[in-house]
Formats: sequence, structure tokens, C-alpha cells
Amino acid sequence: MSKIKFHIVSFDIPYPADYGGAIDVFYKIKSLSEAGCEIYLHCFEYGRERTERLNNLCKEVWYYPRKTGWNGLSFSYPYIVYSRRDDTLLQRLSNVDVPILFEGIHCSFYANHPALKRRTKILRVHNIEHDYYKQLAQKERSNFSKIYLYAEAFLLKNYEKSLSNIDAAFCLSHADTLNFQKLYPKKTVAHIAPFHPFTSSDIPTGMGQYCLYHGNLKHPENEEAALFLLEQVIPAISDTQFIIAGRNPSKTIKALCAKYQHCKLIENPDEAEMNRLISNAQINVLPTFQRSGMKLKLLYALYNGRHVVVNDDMLYGTGLASVCNIANTATEIIEEISRLIKTDFTDGMRELRAYLLEASYNNSTNAQRIITFLQQKSL
Repeated sequence: MSKIKFHIVSFDIPYPADYGGAIDVFYKIKSLSEAGCEIYLHCFEYGRERTERLNNLCKEVWYYPRKTGWNGLSFSYPYIVYSRRDDTLLQRLSNVDVPILFEGIHCSFYANHPALKRRTKILRVHNIEHDYYKQLAQKERSNFSKIYLYAEAFLLKNYEKSLSNIDAAFCLSHADTLNFQKLYPKKTVAHIAPFHPFTSSDIPTGMGQYCLYHGNLKHPENEEAALFLLEQVIPAISDTQFIIAGRNPSKTIKALCAKYQHCKLIENPDEAEMNRLISNAQINVLPTFQRSGMKLKLLYALYNGRHVVVNDDMLYGTGLASVCNIANTATEIIEEISRLIKTDFTDGMRELRAYLLEASYNNSTNAQRIITFLQQKSL
């Protein structure tokens, strides 16, 4: 059978794979390339540097400036979509007659374009974006930002209904899959879990040394979770060491961490240090208050860590409840920490988790599902 060839349009330069969206895109490219696919990669750029790493995995790599500021605004299109349009991109998509994978709603400006009408088109669904922006708006303090986020949510909700020319939607979470199945009942809509750096699990047994929260602390969602732990959980567990680790913590996070002797802040750890922190922890404590998509920090903790304590929002659409400890309030989290800090992580726990991760989150298997779909469409 001939080699599968297709375009991937990425919302950002996906390497280094150092945040959720980039991780999924980069390791998808890597897995598909290793499976023998020929990839034409298109990247919008706005602050991240070009890299030779992508050239080694793809047939061609092209870059396009994102149209930020006023040039990205429209009364008809969401900003995240309209700011990622480029005539040269459309020309290249038209010239190379192979299927197209749009990485997120963000990149789908040309999905309905007449020049691509007969092309097989796949949408990778990272979030129900209008819900995500609505949740951001509800928590935003600035009136100006709140108005922008609500407007973006309104435009996204209408736009999501308009993508009638896609052939398939592959969703990160089970919950998002159900949403798009209702939105596009005549299209192929399936759950394909996020791609990630792990070829196998490396889960330690026995006892770890501390509790850990990790994430990009500059992101409002992660800052909210860290502040919740610092204000409502960490003060009540003074006999347990707690580490907060991540990129670019705010002055408020720094001040609160300094307030407690049993709490340590590790700023901007590299990938090796972060993996070490996750592996040596007794408990990875990972609440979130943003119910959307799939949080890749959860996968990192499950592949490399011992006990994991999460709330229902973190588990949203993952199918991973059976290998996590669920706590939704500060009191419940404190109780789970008190119980698990003295509880060995056993071989049986490790085997159950490894089995579940292999069943749903294997990169090679999920890459083959994309390839099989494209092969069937080409028959």
C-alpha cells in the first residue's frame, strides 16, 4: 500500500513540546512519521523559534506569521481563527493534493474554502472552545477582557456549527466526542487520546517524599489551582512537605509559598527535573477549576508518579477515574493527603494503571487509527 501523505496545520510551532497543545501536536507528528507517513507541516508563528527538529520528521515545514492585533479581528470569525489566515497557506494546501489535518478550531479558517472542497479534511478538537472561553470570561476581573472573552465565546459557538465540510473530528476527550457527535451526526467523530512523550509507563512503587502540584503557573487556570492549594489546603497539612513547581509563578504565589516552611516553590524546572519531581512525589495533587479538554499534566503524573489526587473537573472526559483518587473540596483533598501520605503505592496499583494507559493512550495505536481512516477515505 502506498505511503500515506497529508498536511498538518498547526496553531503554533509545536517544538519544543513544553505545553499541552504543543505536546499533543509534536508527538502526533513524531508517531505518524515513525509509522511511515509523509507530512507537510504548516505552522503559525508568534514568538517561538523555528527548529530543525521538525524538518527531520516532515517532508516539508512552512511557517506563517499570525495576524495579531487589529489585523486579526473580525465581526464574523473568532479571533483565534481569523488571526490564522494566510493566502500562501491556502495556495500550498491547494497545490499539494493530499488530506488535511487542522490542529484545533484555531487553524480551520480554510476548512470550508471551495478550493479544498474535494479534499479529505480532519479537525483535531482540543476543547469545546466556546465553553472554554466562557469559563475564562466568568473568572476574568478586567471588564475589557471579560467583554472580549464573552464575544469570542459567542463567535466560537456559531463558528463550531459552521464546519460542514470536514470529514472527521478526532477529539481529545470522551466528553468533547459526545458534543461533536451531536453537532455533526453524519460525520466521523471519534475519541483519540492526546499524544505524549511516553512509550511506556515508568511508575514507581513504595513511598515518595512529598506532595506535588505542577503546571505552567503563568496560565490563569493553573494559577487559580495553585492559589487554591496555597490558601485552603497547604496551611492545614503542616506536617507534610508540599512542592509547587512550574513556569513563571506570580508574585502572589511566591509570597504564599514563602509563608509556609513546609512549602517549597521550584521555578521553571526543565523537563528532566519536572519528571524527577513527579516520580519522587508520594502524591501528585492536581485540581483544576476549568472543565475542558484533557489536561496533559494528568498523563504525566499517571505515567511517572505514585498516588494522584484530582477533582472531577480534572477527570472530565478522560476515562481515568479508576486509577485516580477523587476529592472535590479542600476538606476532601486534605483527607486524601492524610490517608495517602502513609500508603504504599503497590505493584497491583501500578499494573492496573499501566494496563489502562496502554489500552487508551498508546501513541502508536492512536496514530494507526488516523492512518486507517485516511486509507479508508482513499479507497
